[in-house]
Amino acid sequence: MLAQIHSVSAVASGCLQVVPGTVAEPLRPYVAGYSGFRATPEGALLRRILPFNVATLIVDWTGAPPLVTGPRATGLRYQGPGWRDGISVGVTPAGVRALLGVRQNELADRIVPLDDVLGPWAGRLARRLAEVPDWAGRFAVLDRWFAARLASAGEADPEPVITRAWWRLQTGPAPVTIGALAAEFGVSRRYLQLGFRRQVGLTPKTVARIARFQRAAVAMAGPRATAAGPGHGFADQSHFCRETRALAGVTPRELFAFLQDAHPRRA
Repeated sequence: MLAQIHSVSAVASGCLQVVPGTVAEPLRPYVAGYSGFRATPEGALLRRILPFNVATLIVDWTGAPPLVTGPRATGLRYQGPGWRDGISVGVTPAGVRALLGVRQNELADRIVPLDDVLGPWAGRLARRLAEVPDWAGRFAVLDRWFAARLASAGEADPEPVITRAWWRLQTGPAPVTIGALAAEFGVSRRYLQLGFRRQVGLTPKTVARIARFQRAAVAMAGPRATAAGPGHGFADQSHFCRETRALAGVTPRELFAFLQDAHPRRA
């Protein structure tokens, strides 16, 4: 699965308990991951959405309306209804097309009601998840729901080269220039640029930059992590500091505190 962190508390407060879920293997090209969340009684609800390469469904069954947040190149302080008890679902560009019926570029830098994308299915999904008493059962509901959506999609990926190039930037063994990426897939730089704009909503360079930031953020969320960032494609600590401020709007030390608050643990 694709490990990325969608959002953190906007104040270091121990706001949420986070429960990671495992996506069924046939769904993994389309669904990047599941994450259950539950606010602690004293937790603040104001969230900071991080730079992110996937669309994310936020289904909260305590009153906040279901949302979908699109991919974005810069962080955002989210001040809408608080997320207290629910599940977030990361959806890849291919998954947005197959499972939600839109292109990811239509969601880029946007937060929209899930009803606008799924219609009445959004409310039905939230109610079904609320009826299940445990996280494992909720993740299983999502597996079945997405498998049914995928079976009814009936459309092959219209741009498989763009999909493969997007995955290469997320999980490749080493950083790659856009020119090298184009050569690797036997296409022109212009083909990649236009295809990413059309299918993903972000340029290849921006996707690579976000992926590098997310790899560092995931590493910083670990139980023995530090705020240092060299590695993960950054030249040095100064480079990491500049990128963290530019992308997330916080210092590495602040980001580290937020991420440690949200370190996944069993609820």
